[in-house]
Amino acid sequence: MQTVVLRFYVSEKQHHQGELLYEWLLRLGQRLELPGGSAFRAIAGFGKHGRLHEETFFELAGELAVAVEFIIDEQSAERLLAAVGAEKIKLNYVSYTVESGTTRI
Repeated sequence: MQTVVLRFYVSEKQHHQGELLYEWLLRLGQRLELPGGSAFRAIAGFGKHGRLHEETFFELAGELAVAVEFIIDEQSAERLLAAVGAEKIKLNYVSYTVESGTTRI
């Protein structure tokens, strides 16, 4: 089946409407009745400023990225992007078409 992967990249400490942005995105997906969504936390990375961020034992305030991903049909991806846009949030995202399915036992 042809589906779309829609992945947003946010900071793990970014907020919107009083909650963590990655949680807000997942709740938005629930409100739009999407079949599912997941958030994945980075262990290391760097951004446009070139500064490397890594999780360390002593680091308390995280600055790492969280990828929030939905594997959905194209119409659902458009609805989700429109809903995020209506909130006037500037987010980085990628979207690409994939083949998805379930293996048989």
